[in-house]
Amino acid sequence: MELRNRTALVLGGAKGIGKAIGFALARAGANVILTWYDWPEAAATMQQELAQLPGNHLAVRIDLREPEEIAQLFATIRSRYGSLHILINNIERGGMPVVHGQYTPAQWELEMATTLRAKWWVMRHGLPLLKETDEAAVVVLSSIAGLVGRSGPAGLIFNDGYSAANRAISSFTETWAREGAPSVRVNELMLGFFASRHAEGTRGWGLLTGEQRAALRDHILLGRTGAVEEIVKTVFFLLADATYMTGSVLRLDGGYALGGEKVPPMPAGVE
Repeated sequence: MELRNRTALVLGGAKGIGKAIGFALARAGANVILTWYDWPEAAATMQQELAQLPGNHLAVRIDLREPEEIAQLFATIRSRYGSLHILINNIERGGMPVVHGQYTPAQWELEMATTLRAKWWVMRHGLPLLKETDEAAVVVLSSIAGLVGRSGPAGLIFNDGYSAANRAISSFTETWAREGAPSVRVNELMLGFFASRHAEGTRGWGLLTGEQRAALRDHILLGRTGAVEEIVKTVFFLLADATYMTGSVLRLDGGYALGGEKVPPMPAGVE
């Protein structure tokens, strides 16, 4: 898929992963729409920097928990750009136990509304516009919380609702791939521990003890957390190069889901 002169919507673009993906797409020649809701100071900086990049870009404040606002977002995209080729479905709320402590009903509802339902409503309103083009691609960002849950070293970072929501996203990815075929490819990028997402630069990471952070790194086969640039490169692969891939889940976690256990040498045996 050619990225130049394409229209791309990137959710959660005020800072971190969403901003990095959006700016990389803009530098590749795409016209980018970045959404934001929280972090007004970061969003203001993002908008100033976005305005300096060549292209027809747009920053939109939106509460993605509200289906009516999502419908208006896509109406705005249709009116201004006429089409949509790329969607980075990057909206979530990582409810870290080390930050939020015991669950409350309000926290549970916020988790479901943000991490799960918002993604579904975005696809419900966005897929018809994507299907109007000859070639389009969606990358749904999720978390290995859907695999490992609140267990092991990750138990202080992934809570029950966040884990359940991410497991459900993989089911949605398959449905969306069926609905989008043959012109819209939909793939899921399942992330592990990255700077600004679950690791360095987050409130939860700063609340962990040195021993707890070491336990997380030791559980990662590659022995380190990931960099945002590695996510951007993988997203570009899914958009531009993986043209025969749809309905798939690509895990980018440094091997965390496999665990830090070592493989023992083969024994001599008795024969």
